[in-house]
Amino acid sequence: MTTDTTGSRAGTRADRDIHFEVEQFYFEEAALLDDGRFADWLDLLAEDLDYWMPTRTNRLRRQQALSVAARGEAAFYDETKESLAWRIRRFDSGMAWAEDPPSRTRHLITNVMVRHVDPAEHEGFTNSDLWVRSAFLVHRSRLEREENLFAGCRTDILRRTADGLRITRRTILLDQNILQAKNISTFF
Repeated sequence: MTTDTTGSRAGTRADRDIHFEVEQFYFEEAALLDDGRFADWLDLLAEDLDYWMPTRTNRLRRQQALSVAARGEAAFYDETKESLAWRIRRFDSGMAWAEDPPSRTRHLITNVMVRHVDPAEHEGFTNSDLWVRSAFLVHRSRLEREENLFAGCRTDILRRTADGLRITRRTILLDQNILQAKNISTFF
């Protein structure tokens, strides 16, 4: 965390009004995803979005730094807004057989921590952008007997625009390293 005598808020905790605004933003996002309103969800994403979910492996305690895949290594998602829009168009085309009939999801978002971005740590961002960490639990059911539970955390950078907050960076880290799901067509 960086503070200086000029009153910079870089790296400092956001005040309760901003924190409340971010929580409400996440609750609305969860409702859009759970209601299958994916085109509306896309509107919450910045044009320069980086949406990344690396894989992870089980490692000994001394090798924990290697347990999460690095950029360029295996990832469940490594997407842009354009590639997510393509996925959503595919859902709507009837050609995404893994989602026909569609899954039912319930996104639970909790443990939200909000800080002003420290530009020294996040190149290209300012301290008016927000660094947010949250925990999630996503229940997915499909057909008669398919049920999946995904748990993990997300680290986001939110940018304030004239249209409200927008997700510009999202890193999703699942707690499980082996997915029992038949597919992963759920957004987090």
